[in-house]
Amino acid sequence: MEETKRVDDNEKPKFNYRGLKAMPFIIGNETFEKLGAIGTLSNLLVYLTTVFNMKTITATTLITIFNGTTNFATLLGAFLSDTYFGRYTTLGFATIASFLGLFVIDLTAVIKKLHPPPCGDEERNCTGPSQGQTAFLLMGFGLLIVGAAGIRPCNLAFGADQFNPNTESGKRGINSFFNWYFFTYTFAQMVSLTLIVYVQSNVSWSIGLAIPAGLMFIACLLFFMGSKIYVKIKPQGSPMLSLIQVIVAAIRKSKLKHPDSQSSSVLKFVSSDSFNSKLPHTNQFRFFEKAAIITPDDQIKPDGSAADAWKLCTMQQVEELKCILRVLPIWASAIIYHVPIVLMHTYVIFQALQSDRSFGKTKFKIPASSYIVFMMISLTVWIPIYDRILVPFLEKIKGKEGGITILQRMGIGIVFSILTMLVAGLIESHRRNLALTEPTLGIFPRKGEISSMSSFWLVFPLGLAGLAEAFMAIGQVEFYYKQFPENMRSIAGSIFFLGIGMSSYLTSLLISIVHRTTKKGTSGDWLDEDLNKGKLDYFYYMIGALCTVNFLYFLGCSKWFKYKGSNENAKKIDIEPIGCVELSESQKGSV
Repeated sequence: MEETKRVDDNEKPKFNYRGLKAMPFIIGNETFEKLGAIGTLSNLLVYLTTVFNMKTITATTLITIFNGTTNFATLLGAFLSDTYFGRYTTLGFATIASFLGLFVIDLTAVIKKLHPPPCGDEERNCTGPSQGQTAFLLMGFGLLIVGAAGIRPCNLAFGADQFNPNTESGKRGINSFFNWYFFTYTFAQMVSLTLIVYVQSNVSWSIGLAIPAGLMFIACLLFFMGSKIYVKIKPQGSPMLSLIQVIVAAIRKSKLKHPDSQSSSVLKFVSSDSFNSKLPHTNQFRFFEKAAIITPDDQIKPDGSAADAWKLCTMQQVEELKCILRVLPIWASAIIYHVPIVLMHTYVIFQALQSDRSFGKTKFKIPASSYIVFMMISLTVWIPIYDRILVPFLEKIKGKEGGITILQRMGIGIVFSILTMLVAGLIESHRRNLALTEPTLGIFPRKGEISSMSSFWLVFPLGLAGLAEAFMAIGQVEFYYKQFPENMRSIAGSIFFLGIGMSSYLTSLLISIVHRTTKKGTSGDWLDEDLNKGKLDYFYYMIGALCTVNFLYFLGCSKWFKYKGSNENAKKIDIEPIGCVELSESQKGSV
């Protein structure tokens, strides 16, 4: 681990930041890791039903549990990283676990005894996997969950750690890194959903699953090759424990009056080796300030810290808790934002299946699942335009870093998600009307089945969804990274994926409610398996209305929000870590 050097006891630790030099290893590792993981997971449902002979409902349930578990496991991985191991060690262990998981799954295809025999012509000749085969497969899933638990919450924070947050070039590097992270992510998705899936489905499962495992092995090599130049921040104990101590201490002292933050009656001690920014006082969540009130029963150590942290906390700890509490309402709005994105990954496929998927005048039909690529293309094309053209232009006009604030960027993303639902509803209404009113034409039976509408119309809502992700998803990651205390940045990364997981569950709940409710209504089931008999456009409009209400809620939260490191009269973000730079006199007196 890269140690900090001290000239004397009063000197603050400094890191040797090598942001641009470290990026080839980190971005390279990220790209190959995503190619490997997505290359396997994107076609896993087909693999389970065709090779393992699982029933559709069994395979779907298994994949759903797997996806949900990987998203929620990021919280545990983030906690272990920030508390015990650090991001470098966690990422190294998780990357190896992911490789082993992909290797195990590939073995289930290569070795005949590790999967059931192929089904015969008759259904009764189809046998499912044995307990041993299932156990071996689940071992591969378990290793992938371990890998995801460490990689997902840590890779973004670890990449941003390589830039000095106290310099202008470092701040620009952090912002660009978030943009290029999503660029590589979508690039990996496009390659996986096209080339790798094609090899798996049309050439060989053994080769098709070996390719992701090989790419993951390259990711391991690239990650460890850059070990000597990485900035590796040591964990400083459980950050969650500190927050819990504030809550407990505040409850114990709940009967006391609110303190004056500038008086000597509150504990203002800040550890000299803390990596967290020294935060000024804010007037929100004043109740928790009671945890810092010094009473006659409280004992203070010679260094100025509290003898019992469960009875007395510092104002710094209180302000760090406030940072988390301020982020949570914004995070809640992100859960609803993701619902249209989840729908674009599912119902667009059904729309494509009942549209004209012909490619020009040829007989070739574009696979329905491949249309998701257009959302990724939109995101991939927009990111370099935004990062290299729009941001510098806005910075010149606005005169501030990034051109627009993070919350403004997120708000634009929510607006695009609303437009996505409106456009998707209009296109679905047009598709269904053509299917129900036009006579049969050529080789396509139109009425009640396949619409004459070209499926390329679906590119418009998918493109809007890609733009929404470019603003909101990337903005979320940057927002959580900058607004969480520095010792909780892995946890900050985990709540992004936790939000996506909860959004998937919310979408499933909404679909279930609408399906059961409208099925009994006079207009019929909105979500009928035959889209021509349903009212999918009504469902899209309903989600658009929900997202509109969510946008108004987001605006209210944004107006109320106070950026970390800002006082009551300013919103300048200060992310100077104590222990890396000296504080100004004004900063020293702010807490």
